This record gives sequence, structure tokens and C-alpha cells, in this order.
Amino acid sequence: MFLLRSILTIYTVAAVLPAAILMIFVYKQDKVESEPVGLIGSLLLRGVFAALLAMVLETILQELLPNFVSPANPYYMAFFAFIVVAMAEEGAKMFFMHRRVWRDVNFNYKFDAIVYAAAVSLGFAGFENILYVFGYGLSVAPSRAMLAIPGHLSFSVFMGIFYGRAKLFDNQGEASKCRFNMVLAYVASVFCHGVYDACLMLETVDALMVFVVFVIAMFITAFTTIKREAKTDVEI
Repeated sequence: MFLLRSILTIYTVAAVLPAAILMIFVYKQDKVESEPVGLIGSLLLRGVFAALLAMVLETILQELLPNFVSPANPYYMAFFAFIVVAMAEEGAKMFFMHRRVWRDVNFNYKFDAIVYAAAVSLGFAGFENILYVFGYGLSVAPSRAMLAIPGHLSFSVFMGIFYGRAKLFDNQGEASKCRFNMVLAYVASVFCHGVYDACLMLETVDALMVFVVFVIAMFITAFTTIKREAKTDVEI
């Protein structure tokens, strides 16, 4: 029994630790006014709910996609990556984040949106990682820690930038600009997520080359954006 508990602990820590480290990193960048720990915890939990909802949505979309794109199409997996995976997962994340924070009194600085999006996304990624590690073993943990977890964080950064702007415009009474930035928040995260997954799913040399370049550029942009947005944070 002790051995079983030890193995379960090792697997869980290996799966969750990368997401926890990145969450702490983002949280500590918020120098102006740190968000309540309880709020962050609730968003991490909503990330788990988003993962469960995404599973349902992906199952439905996977059944519908062949009605519009033939599986014989050489780019079928690219459509799958964008329409089934990216749209469902980023949509579920944004749905749960929006319902929790949009009218919360703590959402009063633009950088808060990046923190919130990161929390939901890393809660999602941590839960997803548990499924992968327990399903495929510890061998998948290093690659997911270096790619998948930072990938989910990066998607959230681009969502958070525009979501924060949407909140700013909402507070200023500019409804059309608010809606436009809400759409951009979703589209930006879907685009990054879709390109990431499509390159992997196509399994060609060219796609792999694009993946390497894209991921490096995305990670650099995401982490520099976190630093920049934290330093130039403004009240909304």
C-alpha cells in the first residue's frame, strides 16, 4: 500500500508541478495588486471543469467534422486541430473564466486578465497532464512539461491581453470595442492553439519545422509579453 501511494504521489507531482511553477511565475509578476489566492484557486478549479466540458465538445465536433471535411483530405488533421481541439478547448476556458471574473470587483487592472486566463488554462493543463501521465506513464512528463504546459500558458497570454482590453472598453462604455476585443481574445488563443496542434497532427517534416519555429517564437513572445504587460499595468 505504501508503494502504491508513493507511485501515485510521484505521478501526480510530475503531472501538476510544471503547471504550478508557471502559475506561481505569472502570479508573482502582478506587482501592483496581487489577486486573492481564493480567486486564483477557483479559476484553477474552473480549468478542470473546462477540460471536462472540452472533452464533451470535442466528441460532438469530431462526429460532425466529417460532414464538412472529408477524412481523405490531406489537411483533415489541420481542420481537426483548429475546429475540434482548439475551438472547443479555448472556448471552454474562456467560458468558465468569463463567468467567474467579468463582474468581480478584483478585476480592476488590465494585467489581471492575463493572470485569470493563465489560472484557468493551467488548471486545464494540469488536469490534462494528470490524464496523460497516468495513461501513458512518466515517460511523457518531460516533453509535456517543456511543451504542452507552457503551450497552454502561451495561449492564455494572448487571450488575456485582449480580454483585459475588452474589460477596459466595457468600463468606458464602448460596447462595440469591448465585443471586438472579446472576439480577438478567443480568436488569438484558438489560432495559436490550432497552429500548435496542427503541426503535430500533420506529422510531416515541413510541419515539424514550422512547429519548432512557431513554438520558439510563441514562447518568447508570451513570456516577454507577460513581463511587459506587468510593468505597464494600468487600472481599468
